[in-house]
Amino acid sequence: MRLTISRTLRLVALPLAVAGLAACGSDSPTGLRVFTGPALSVLGRGDMTARHMAEVWTRGNVAYTTTWGQRSSNGVTAVGNAVHLWRIDGTAPVLVDSLIVENATTLGDVQVSDDGRLLVVATERQNGSIVIYDLTNPLKPVRRARYQTANTSNGVHTARLARVNGTLYAFLSIDPPDARLVIVDLTDPANPREVFVRAMGNPFVHDVFVRDGLLFTALWHDGMTIWDLGGGGKGGSPSNPVQIGNVRTAAWSPSAAGSAAHNIWWLHDAAGGPYATRFAFVGEEAPGTGGSALNSSNGDIHVVDVGDVSAPREVAFYHVDGAGTHNFSVDEQRGILYAAYYNAGVRAIDVRGNLASCTAEQKAPDGRCDLRRMGRELAAGLQNGSPVYVWGVHFDGSFVYASDMLNGLWKLVATNR
Repeated sequence: MRLTISRTLRLVALPLAVAGLAACGSDSPTGLRVFTGPALSVLGRGDMTARHMAEVWTRGNVAYTTTWGQRSSNGVTAVGNAVHLWRIDGTAPVLVDSLIVENATTLGDVQVSDDGRLLVVATERQNGSIVIYDLTNPLKPVRRARYQTANTSNGVHTARLARVNGTLYAFLSIDPPDARLVIVDLTDPANPREVFVRAMGNPFVHDVFVRDGLLFTALWHDGMTIWDLGGGGKGGSPSNPVQIGNVRTAAWSPSAAGSAAHNIWWLHDAAGGPYATRFAFVGEEAPGTGGSALNSSNGDIHVVDVGDVSAPREVAFYHVDGAGTHNFSVDEQRGILYAAYYNAGVRAIDVRGNLASCTAEQKAPDGRCDLRRMGRELAAGLQNGSPVYVWGVHFDGSFVYASDMLNGLWKLVATNR
């Protein structure tokens, strides 16, 4: 996320009927299209108004959230240097503790390793780093190391954990100037080891997704590039990624300079079939328009056919008027993508089956399938109450947790279609 914080958000939802679309929707005076189909039911909210909430990750009965930028209340300004720990086994998340990261002005990603042993937090801007905590006691993380080098000092905007051939790595996207990707071996969490550094992206690399020995990088105006880390048959490895293919996703508007490839998820649908691993989803974070930085957003979800990883191509998209997406979490058992949609709350989208096949009425003028016109919107949450600005979502198998920059951590019931 790259914007200037303002605390005021004015969003009035006054639905107006819209006819002729396959999925339900309505417009508001702000231009936001409100989904009028099924709602994701809210169980409760853990309040956080002292700081702007950023990313969220859950494991078991605990959620970890980061904080971003500065926020002022009653003459007191708090910076985004806190990791909040929440109990989530009840109806509403309950804040139980905090970790303060010294010499950090804002935090970004937070993630728990797949074995539950480590918590990794990205720190941004000056003194950029990742901080690694031991989770022997999930509610009492113990710091093992802070990894900070000249290659991370500009700021670690995102940090993703993934295993390649059994080894745990952190993939760090570094802020400009000299934006780059840094790959760190976490075999010994107390002594992280840098194995790869390369400048990439236009003007930066924002995020990555790693699976089956392939690395997908979101390179903003340069789109999405796929690299071999050992699973693509090109002789690549984490210390020597080999480029396989690239696609520049469509720009969010005809007047835009280019796309803004922000985040990626390569679907592995548990239902199997010929399309189970065919599609990758690229989130686009385009500039907001008008008023407060926290009351508008833009950017689509782009569906890319990666059946041939050497020649990926965009085949479909999902668009919400007056809002843009920011981070995904996918229920691969049911084939449902949950998208954080900033001022539009949370959207649940059916991503099972062939997303590249649609009728003429369901196509955009450029030939891409429109998931909304295909009736693939399943449900929406947090769009009809108090104003929200949802940064991240995390699906844990039963519930969806949404980190709202303005209000705190929401717990929603996931949809079963």
